[in-house]
Amino acid sequence: MEKIYITTAIPYVNGNPHIGHAMDYCLADCYARYQRIKGNEVRFQAGTDEHGNKIAQKAKELNVSVQEYVNENSEKFKNFIKKLNVSYTDFIRTTDVEHEKRVQEIWRRLSDHIYKAKYEGWYCTGCERYITKKEYEETGGVCPDHQKPYERLEEENYYYRISDFKDRIREAIESDELRILPEFRKKEVLRLLNESPDVSISRPVSQLSWGVPVPDDPSQVMYVWLDALSNYITVLGFPESLDFAEWWPADAQFVGKDILRFHAIIWPAMLLGLNLPLPRTLVSHGMVLCDGQKMSKSIGNVVDPVEVLDKYGLDAFRYFFLRHIDTFADSDFTWEKFSDAYNNELANDLGNLVQRLSTLAEKNQITYDKKENSGLSDEYIGLMDNFEFSKAFDLVWNRIQRLNKQIDEDKPWSLAKSGEIEKLNKCMNSLIEGLLDATYELSPFLPNAAEKIIEVFEGQIRAPKAPLFPKS
Repeated sequence: MEKIYITTAIPYVNGNPHIGHAMDYCLADCYARYQRIKGNEVRFQAGTDEHGNKIAQKAKELNVSVQEYVNENSEKFKNFIKKLNVSYTDFIRTTDVEHEKRVQEIWRRLSDHIYKAKYEGWYCTGCERYITKKEYEETGGVCPDHQKPYERLEEENYYYRISDFKDRIREAIESDELRILPEFRKKEVLRLLNESPDVSISRPVSQLSWGVPVPDDPSQVMYVWLDALSNYITVLGFPESLDFAEWWPADAQFVGKDILRFHAIIWPAMLLGLNLPLPRTLVSHGMVLCDGQKMSKSIGNVVDPVEVLDKYGLDAFRYFFLRHIDTFADSDFTWEKFSDAYNNELANDLGNLVQRLSTLAEKNQITYDKKENSGLSDEYIGLMDNFEFSKAFDLVWNRIQRLNKQIDEDKPWSLAKSGEIEKLNKCMNSLIEGLLDATYELSPFLPNAAEKIIEVFEGQIRAPKAPLFPKS
């Protein structure tokens, strides 16, 4: 049995959960459940990022205390994770007292690579980062993500010397010591690494008061990335916890492509500065588009994941976003595509198969001779180990579709009608066994549905009184 550590990017709590957060959670949960059915022990982190100007400004707008605001919004994300049936083991908030103490100790341990300097240049409040001259020129002085002009700032901050670690990071990425998926993102990161300047890791208290104080300098507050990225190890109790080394390095860190560079450059530089091993794999998923366009409040095409969950339920949500949204590439969501996938695939292929088999079994008093599960196929394991979840899901779904074809070819109802009981039992047991084997591989993707299917066929078989997936 191995110890497997899985992380998700902690969302900034100045807004509601969105589809991108759901993708992080669902992909990581799928991998966690897969590792558990392989017999491994899993530790699985989730949490919320709660410091920074945007948080303080939003609380002020709402006329509530900042702590009250972050408490309320952190709870929103916890409830959202629960709604998605995500099997995390550890939840961290960057306002946790223990996290703040540990982050300050991390700062002290990185002090040989930290220096103070004045900066004059462009800054994006939305991205909470400084913009290089080249980026400014390429974007015409306007942030493409937030559609707001960059601000001109002049201030004195602490910087982390990324240049101390560039060669080591490059070597780790090129050798796959730090594996970046999908493969084509590796080239992007290596190009960005060449251009990466030292990174600002503090702001003056006059500019940012809601954050972790810099050790031994009350005039400065830690900047978001050093504070937020540290959560992956502070949640494990670094630096004082004795069992930290049992879980680190992370086996898989799930992030959206928009924050990959922070996780592939700044985060490794921090770990190297702490003399800690790098994570084994960074899994970078693409964006969910809507009608072929990036989701945007200004366009009015934002899809609320809670609305999808409330309208169609959890199985439908996880089915569409884990099978029809490519694990690595940008993929498109429309309500029409979602409804079609639910009605014609989930309800028709799987729901109908369960209903037909269980009804036939109950009607003809079939007893299923429970067998040892045949295990996971090599092809399935290969895809899951390479984080190709949408392809692995397709593989399982092909098995379900073949079972639908097999039941039509074998015609067990005809065997029942002609009184061929022995053949009927053999036929039905083969079909049920095939469905349960497929359900075993399906369980990381659709844990709720898998549980219901097992309940139907193990023990005395009883057909569900209502369809597993009622058509909309």
